[in-house]
Amino acid sequence: MNRIFSFSILDFTMTVIVAIGSMLILYNTGFMNDFALPASLLNLNTIFLSILIEALPFVLIGVLIAGTIQIFVTEAHIQKWIPENKVKAVFMSCTIGALFPACECGIVPIVRRLISKGVPIHAAIGFMLTGPLINPIVIASTYMAFGNDFRMAGFRMILGFVIAIIVALTVGVLFKGRQLKDSVEMNSRSHFHTEKSLPTKLWSMLTHSIDEFFDMAKFLVIGAFLAAVVQTYLPARVLLELGSGPIASLLVMMGLAYVLSLCSEADAFIGASFRGIFPASSILGFLIFGPMIDLKNTIMMLSVFRFRFVFGVLGLVVCVIIVIITALQGYL
Repeated sequence: MNRIFSFSILDFTMTVIVAIGSMLILYNTGFMNDFALPASLLNLNTIFLSILIEALPFVLIGVLIAGTIQIFVTEAHIQKWIPENKVKAVFMSCTIGALFPACECGIVPIVRRLISKGVPIHAAIGFMLTGPLINPIVIASTYMAFGNDFRMAGFRMILGFVIAIIVALTVGVLFKGRQLKDSVEMNSRSHFHTEKSLPTKLWSMLTHSIDEFFDMAKFLVIGAFLAAVVQTYLPARVLLELGSGPIASLLVMMGLAYVLSLCSEADAFIGASFRGIFPASSILGFLIFGPMIDLKNTIMMLSVFRFRFVFGVLGLVVCVIIVIITALQGYL
């Protein structure tokens, strides 16, 4: 657990952000009434804290699952469970992701640990894209948000699944190897499985989860802060004014999903509020793109994967969503 006591420029950045947030909280509670702060700064603080409060429980769940995978799942298990055929592996991983109640905030540490255990990159990406998007909780919330109408929830589930398969298979063709950063790769190789008692394994799982949390939390804080800055100083009305045509409105809604960095369990209610402004196809782009990749999720991915790989996946997701939704626009 010595990583807890290490300090880097990222730790310093996170400390500064948290210090600013703490000062703003003190101001809100009346301890700093002698200081006049801009309303935009207070709004930034509110958005920043709301994103953190929304995301942290899912990150905690994610790192506990990652710790469990590290201690209780071996490379032999992975080799037995994952089909060698690339198409079958992607289909299986996307199906598991669709049944797995995960949020995009907590999916990165799980995927990181799966890849370090031997899950192929194409299968891991399939799981990462479907987990936050079409799990049962998300589909149920989408159904309720759109007035108990299964149409939008069904399109989100079916098209999201198809898009994830296409992206994952393309990743398997374009990228080879595990695509983990060198530092992450070295760390994943530093763990060895030995026969241990159950209490020892449980303690090891807990310590790995704590290490994972400290690794991921700093990037979550930085990502949440950047998302709050963009939301505060780039008002949504600016994006709304740009969405005059079908393609433009789709791009605007996808951009809005990326910037807002909403939790996938709640984004359907925000998407439903745009029904009188944008067409159904654009709202569907919002509902599919946001859970797959958003701003805070990108920052967390950059902490684990190589730069070129992260933006390659981002570009693939954007292109495939635009092509498929535009092609089916008349049916949505």
